[in-house]
Amino acid sequence: MPGRRYIEIDVFTDRPLYGNPLAVVVDADGLDTASMQRFAAWTNFSETTFLLPPSTPEADYRVRIFTPRQELPFAGHPSVGSAFVALHCGRVDPGRTALVQECAAGLLPVEVSGEGPSRTIRIQAPSARITPLDAAGIAVLRGALGCPFESDPRAVCNGPTWLTCELPDAAQVRALAPDMPAIAALCLERDAVGVCVFGRGMDADTRMAVRAFCPADGIPEDPVTGSAHAAIGAYLHASGGIGDYGRRYTASQGREVGRDGRVAVAVDADGTVRIGGSCVIVADGMLTV
Repeated sequence: MPGRRYIEIDVFTDRPLYGNPLAVVVDADGLDTASMQRFAAWTNFSETTFLLPPSTPEADYRVRIFTPRQELPFAGHPSVGSAFVALHCGRVDPGRTALVQECAAGLLPVEVSGEGPSRTIRIQAPSARITPLDAAGIAVLRGALGCPFESDPRAVCNGPTWLTCELPDAAQVRALAPDMPAIAALCLERDAVGVCVFGRGMDADTRMAVRAFCPADGIPEDPVTGSAHAAIGAYLHASGGIGDYGRRYTASQGREVGRDGRVAVAVDADGTVRIGGSCVIVADGMLTV
């Protein structure tokens, strides 16, 4: 691993130290899975990514995504951030406005606008599989969150599986003090990466407040979670609740952990979900170990 370029960025913000941190190993060629997982556990970020040459001519680059505990087929802020870094470092032509990312979840279209530090990235999430939670799961969630639901929670899988819950309003989302051990146990039982909650009403420029809890992966609360926002968009489309927010909206996440992220969400009439935002580089150097 010595001599590989390594970049840390914040995703879903244009201010350093306000988004969701992401560690990116730019030159990951030759690293095996065990080395990647060990390094991701060392960074202890919610996700660490490794940029690789694509395995198909249809893709512009390949990314592998790891939490401190496991590899994920897809995750939102690592995908947005990895595309930003691939452009910044010249792994792909920095003038491109459309890319294709290869990850374990498949080939995902990426839209790019702006240049340099002002770039914004929007990525199409994998198609979601949505299943209702049984009464036992709902009871555990209700007890763990201590808050009523606006509609029935569902498991939404768009690579990772999110137990997705709509609360009556943003104020109740902000006020949550969840039972983390109960959430961790439920996620391990249901093979879910975490629980995401959302509610209506926020600032003038956002329509939704979101929080995401992943204690089973050692992340009690994730600052700004792209795959959770994509899961929420799919949930709203499937449940018929998208009209309360519109098919294009901006959501807020992260204030409870000292961050302030903004995620742009687009939900097409066919249920396709795209999420995106800005990124900012915090550290840029070389690995020495």
